[in-house]
Amino acid sequence: MLGPGELPDLGRTFWLAVSGAAVLQILGTMSLLQSFRIRDFAVGTIYSKTEVLFVGVASALVLSEPLGWLSWVGAVISLVGVAWLASNGSLRQRLSGGFDPAARYGVLAALLFGVTAVLIRGAASSLEGTAVDRAMITLAVMLTIQSAVQGSAIARSTTSSLRAVGQAWRQAWPVGVLSLAGSAAWALAMTLENAARVRTLGQIEIVFAFAIGILIHREAHHWDEYVASAIVTGGVTLLVIA
Repeated sequence: MLGPGELPDLGRTFWLAVSGAAVLQILGTMSLLQSFRIRDFAVGTIYSKTEVLFVGVASALVLSEPLGWLSWVGAVISLVGVAWLASNGSLRQRLSGGFDPAARYGVLAALLFGVTAVLIRGAASSLEGTAVDRAMITLAVMLTIQSAVQGSAIARSTTSSLRAVGQAWRQAWPVGVLSLAGSAAWALAMTLENAARVRTLGQIEIVFAFAIGILIHREAHHWDEYVASAIVTGGVTLLVIA
């Protein structure tokens, strides 16, 4: 572990990778929100989850970390399950619009998020030290860049925007804390393992959300949504075995 005042050498590769990751993640989030705005949450989610395919290709091309064939099978299976679950049992109807603007923004978000994941791993891998040190330094720098970029954008907007941000802190801080914890876990996982495997394993989050809806919010679901959850879990399990 690094001691107080100790930092590894943050070279050119690190700064290029972490800066690119910070900006691309912001653009990816904007694209995803635009997809939600044009159609609905389900459609944006379905298309954005193709991220695992882009991560797999980018990992092979940029970091020379290709997935094995069994891992690819697991990734595709989990993607099918996620798309089915996100569509609330009406996948064909959700995709009936073809490659419309919402779909294009969703796929663009997936591409940007995929490249972001690979750049985060590349930035962390360029550093020396333990995995925890490398992950936390990468995350801290990335969040600092994003805060500066987004803070500047808010500052240049109307005064009411700044006031609204200040007034919403009580509602926002739990989300911020949980989001930070999740980001730290993502960064550490991608420091330790191939980014494509990490993002595919992360598909299980939609199953957790599904389970929370049942257990906490007492939501009713159709049988085919349980099948979709099983497909996601099966694909993730196959990936772990691989």
